[in-house]
Amino acid sequence: MLILELLKSLLLGIVEGITEWLPISSTGHMILLNEFLSLNVSPAFWELFEVVIQLGAIFAVIVLFFHKLNPFAPSKSAAEKKGTWNLWLLVILAVLPSAVIGLLLDDWLNEKLYNPWTVAVMLIVYGVAFLFIEKLRANCSVRVDRVEQIGWRDALLIGTFQVLAIIPGTSRSGSTILGAMMFGLSRTAAAEFSFYLAIPTMAGASLLKAAKFFLEGNTIGGTEWAILLVGCLTAFAVSLLVIRYLMDYVRRHSFSVFGVYRIVLGFLVLGYFLLFR
Repeated sequence: MLILELLKSLLLGIVEGITEWLPISSTGHMILLNEFLSLNVSPAFWELFEVVIQLGAIFAVIVLFFHKLNPFAPSKSAAEKKGTWNLWLLVILAVLPSAVIGLLLDDWLNEKLYNPWTVAVMLIVYGVAFLFIEKLRANCSVRVDRVEQIGWRDALLIGTFQVLAIIPGTSRSGSTILGAMMFGLSRTAAAEFSFYLAIPTMAGASLLKAAKFFLEGNTIGGTEWAILLVGCLTAFAVSLLVIRYLMDYVRRHSFSVFGVYRIVLGFLVLGYFLLFR
């Protein structure tokens, strides 16, 4: 039975590693996958797992962008180190709106919105939004082409869009990329800044979920630790590949394909639950 649960965790890690960075909602896919291939664990541990597994994805960003994010790199000049500190300040500023709202609404969201119906609707709504924004941008010039050009106002506005990601099915990367593109960022700059926002956002969400889990008197046994470890390591390995792919992809293509994918998946989910549930 342990081997079967570890295989399930492996699959969930693969899904997390793919969907966390593509604008198609990792949480939404995890909720949907759990409907058909659920882990044999308690509801409390599952809620912990689907959040903490994102830590594996975080480390992929840190590894891939370590030099750019490291303000202590000896090879950087004083000006470059100052620019790195400024980048971190912008990231923290952009994270604040979702951190505040997330803390206030965490329990309510888990109770009311973490279900396939919400996921399906949000997949469709944001799929349409991506198609609309890409069409609108066709005749517009890019104002910010590199992350280094982002200002505090841009960061705060993008952060307000990340608040929308607390609704499952929306996609954290999707909402931030969509917002960034609306405010004049290039696809590459929007995707990269979205990756950076993931570090404090996911770390904070994981710590909050873990604190609640243990404060409520829950414990984790050897099997649960193994499941969590396999999921995190798999998400890390897959994320390394997906981030590289996405950065290369957005330099040459639009996000329209992800918009179409979201719409098709959303209607398939709605159809399934209307007919069979």
